[in-house]
Amino acid sequence: MKCQLADAAATEQLGARLADSVTPAVVHLMGDLGAGKTTLARGFIHALGYTGKVRSPTYTLVEPYACERCPVFHLDLYRLADAEELEWLGLRDMLAEPALLLVEWPERGNGVLPPADLTIYMQYSGEGREARLVPASEAGKQLLKGLESA
Repeated sequence: MKCQLADAAATEQLGARLADSVTPAVVHLMGDLGAGKTTLARGFIHALGYTGKVRSPTYTLVEPYACERCPVFHLDLYRLADAEELEWLGLRDMLAEPALLLVEWPERGNGVLPPADLTIYMQYSGEGREARLVPASEAGKQLLKGLESA
């Protein structure tokens, strides 16, 4: 499935629509710097009921959010030196309970990070962005149901 995103507001709205059908899952967010991965995550997290500021986890590597409908862990692995560092970040604890993991730069966690239920490829498209959403499990297909109803 492909979505054209004219601006940051449309990118946040896509995240919010995905949250309509939230289920515990691992979502990989792929794309170049500035492609809209964090903006999409912000829309997702706010739609799940979090009212505070959604920070980019670029320097902290992980930001947890206690959302009403589902705990969320937003990870940015861009600065990860070795996939094994995910153990130090508490990945095992994050996966111990049903939660939603939104993972930017997931390729840096290869071999340790669980496979994606849904992969979202973000890329520049003219003045806006394009998102390509590829489910890889039932949980990934469930997340897309929020887009079907819109």
